[in-house]
Order: sequence, then structure tokens, then C-alpha cells
Amino acid sequence: MDLYWLPLGAGGHSVRLNGKVYEAIAARVAHRAPCDLYHSALEVRVAHETYVIEQGPVLPRSAEDRGVVAGGPVGARWAGRFGLFRYEIRVWQGGRIPDVAEAVGSPLRLTTDDRVARRLLRTVPGVPTPVWGRDELATGEMWNSNSVIAWALARSDIGAASIQPPRGGRAPGWQAGVAVAGRETLARHRPFSAPIGGPDGPYPISPLQERNR
Repeated sequence: MDLYWLPLGAGGHSVRLNGKVYEAIAARVAHRAPCDLYHSALEVRVAHETYVIEQGPVLPRSAEDRGVVAGGPVGARWAGRFGLFRYEIRVWQGGRIPDVAEAVGSPLRLTTDDRVARRLLRTVPGVPTPVWGRDELATGEMWNSNSVIAWALARSDIGAASIQPPRGGRAPGWQAGVAVAGRETLARHRPFSAPIGGPDGPYPISPLQERNR
């Protein structure tokens, strides 16, 4: 199981520019120097098959072709009615990570244990699907692609909390995934716990998640 750190906006100028503007503002508010921003993806090999696990925009082709297991809205829940404002989460057999050639400090080998790899593949379809770019789950950090990867690792008993992006970089959303996975682990050991969710109640279950239960 390999983790890849990709510079935000790799292969595209507008996302890279927007990321730099966002980080400049965030750094100024936090009274720190700006960092390089990264997003993450996983490559898992099981029984001579390779799977790419990532979150990205909805692509104009069959969801089954790229192993889509869940999805959610971008920016605002109402906007999710439109394909342009939706994201998808893929467990893509034979897939590839876009712009992998630009990955920094990668790949980071997380495990060679086949059992752990299989457990992670089974875990991903249950990922939460809150609004991308918002903090619906009240973690203090927005939910994004890094949150998905961190959540999947943490729920698969891989030490996501100790994983760091390349030196001088930041992975916004990573700790949100770690935090939500930690809550769910605690809830699993509390037989009468309420569903995990944001301040307004439990997060909704997408049709894709329902199908994969």
C-alpha cells in the first residue's frame, strides 16, 4: 500500500493559483509562513491487481468503469444536484493517479500486509460524504480528498495521525479524517452511542453508500 503526495493543482494552473491564494490568506490569519499544499491518493496492490483510491470531480464516463463507491456535494448541499458540483470517491481497479509524475516524497510505503490492504478496500465504501470544503462534521477543519484518505487509513488501523506531508508542506483536511475515524471507533465501542455527525445531526448516507452496505 503506497501513499502519494501530489502538489495541489498539479497539471493545472487555476487550481494551483487558487490554492496559493487560499494558503496565503490562511497563513496570514494563523501568523505563520505559507506552506506548499498537497492532496493525497493511495495505490493498493492485492492478488496482482492494483487499485487507486482517491477523491476527485465526477468524470464524464460510467461510474462503474472507475470503481466509484460514494459521492457528495461540493461547496453547498443544494449544489450537489448538479454534476459540476459533485465529487466522487473511487476504488479504481487498474486505475491511475493523474499527474503522479509530479508527486513529492512518494511513494510512501505504508504496509506490505495483504490482510491490511484487503481491509482498507472493504472499508472505503463506508466513508462519510459531507459537503466538500465545509466543516459539517465539526472537526475544526474542512472535509476534502485528504480527509477521505486519512479516514480510510485510520479506520483500517494504520497510524494516519502520525503521517506527515513532505517537509515544508501542509495537507488541509487530513486531521478531519483522523478525527472522524476516531469518533467512529469510539462509537463502535459504545453500544448506545448516537450516530456520528455534525452539529445538526448525523451525516446523510448517499445512495452509493447504501448500495455498498
